[in-house]
Amino acid sequence: MAKNTNERKARAVPSSRIGRVGRLGALAGKIAGNVVTNGASQWIKGERPALSALLLTPKNITNIANQLATMRGAAMKLGQLISMDTGDFLPPELATILARLREDADPMPKAQLNATLNAQWGESWHDDLLYFSYAPVAAASIGQVHKVITMDGKMLAAKVQYPGVRKSISSDVDNVATLIKLTGLVPKSLDIGPLLEEAKIQLHQEADYHREASMLTRYKDAVAQHNDTELSHQFVIPSVHPQLTTDSVLAMDFIEASPLDAAMNAPQETRNRLMTSLFKLFFNEIFGFRLLQSDPNLANYRYKEDTQQWVLLDFGATREVPDDIALGYQALLQSAASGSQQDMQHAALQIGLINQEHSDAQRDLVIALGMEACEAIREDGPYDFGNSDLLPRLHDKGVALTMQHDFWHTPPVDALFIHRKLGGLYMLAKRLDTQVNMRAAAKPWLTP
Repeated sequence: MAKNTNERKARAVPSSRIGRVGRLGALAGKIAGNVVTNGASQWIKGERPALSALLLTPKNITNIANQLATMRGAAMKLGQLISMDTGDFLPPELATILARLREDADPMPKAQLNATLNAQWGESWHDDLLYFSYAPVAAASIGQVHKVITMDGKMLAAKVQYPGVRKSISSDVDNVATLIKLTGLVPKSLDIGPLLEEAKIQLHQEADYHREASMLTRYKDAVAQHNDTELSHQFVIPSVHPQLTTDSVLAMDFIEASPLDAAMNAPQETRNRLMTSLFKLFFNEIFGFRLLQSDPNLANYRYKEDTQQWVLLDFGATREVPDDIALGYQALLQSAASGSQQDMQHAALQIGLINQEHSDAQRDLVIALGMEACEAIREDGPYDFGNSDLLPRLHDKGVALTMQHDFWHTPPVDALFIHRKLGGLYMLAKRLDTQVNMRAAAKPWLTP
C-alpha cells in the first residue's frame, strides 16, 4: 500500500543532468558491487551462479526501485509507461520495481520547493496568497500538488513541477533504458525502442503545463457541451486558474473528493451507473471529441460521495485522436458487435494492428483475440466485469501469441494509447465489481 504523502520523507530531486546521470552511475556501481560480493561467496561454496541470478537479487531490485523513485521525472515515468503497456509480459522482478514506481513519489524538501516557486511566481509570492500548504496533497512522477487559497478566498490546487525534469527527459529515458537492459530486466526479444521514443514525446508534453492547461480546458468544454446532459453531469472537471499558471506550475480548482476506493462502498446500482458513464465517456473521446485522456492511472479518478460524481484529474497525457484512427476503431467496434471476423480483419489492417506480412495463422489468432476482448459488446444485457475472467484469458492468449507464434508487432502509437485506456477501464470495472451494458453504452456509434 502506498504511504500517505505527508508520511513520506522529503527527498531532494536531482535537478542537473550531471547529478541525475551520477545517480544512475552510482546505482550501477552499487549493483556491480553486490554482484561481485554475492558471486564470490557462491563461488567459494563451489556454486556457479548465472549472472542474471546475481543481478536480480532482492537487494538490487530494491536499490533500482528506490533510486528511480527518488529521481522522479522521466526515470519514474518510464517505469510506469512500461508497466502499463507491457507489464503483464515482463519478469516478476521487473514487476516488483514497477509496483514501487506506481506509488506516490517522495515529496521534495521545503527549500527546493521554495526555490522553484520563487523562480515561477517571483520571490514575493507569499504576499499574494492568503494560504499555501507546504505539505503536498499528492506527489507523482512529474510534480507534486499543494493546496492554495487566494486573497479572494478561492481554493486552488497548484501542481508544481520538479526542478530539472523537463531538461533531463531524453537523457533520463536513454539512461534508464540502458540500465534496465544491462540488468536483464527486459527480455532481449522485446523491442521497447518505439515505446521509449513515444515516452520522450509524451513526457515533454506532460512537462509543459501551459499545454496541459489548454488540454484541460478543451476537454472540460467538450464534456460540458455534450448533447447528453445526463452524461456530462456525471463528471466534475477543474477549471484552470491562469493567473498562477506557468510552464512549471499549473493552478486549477481544488475539488474536495475521496480516493477511488470510496466508490467501492457505493450501492451496486450506483457503481454500475458510475462505470457505465466512464465507458460512455471513453467512446465519446474516440469517436466524438477526438480527444483522449490517455493515462489510465486510477489515481486520476476521484469520487464525490455527496453528489455521486466522478472527479477527473491530470490532463497532461491528453492527445488528439486522428480521424483515420477514429474511423478505423469505429469499424472495429461495429465488427465486434456484429461478430464479423472478416470485417474485424479489414478494420485491423486499416488501423495497423496487423499487416500483409503476417501469416494467415497469425492474423487469424489476432482477430480471434480481438473478438474475445470485445465479448462484452455482444452481451445481451449487462456484462458482469466483477465475475469475468476476461483479463487473465487475454493475458494468457497474448503471451501465447507472442511466444509461440512469434507475433512481435508494434501497432501505431495512437492505437497503443487507446488500448491502454480501455485496459485501464476494464481493470477499474472489475475492481468496482460492476455490471455494464456495453452495447447500450456504445449504441450511438453502432449502425442499427
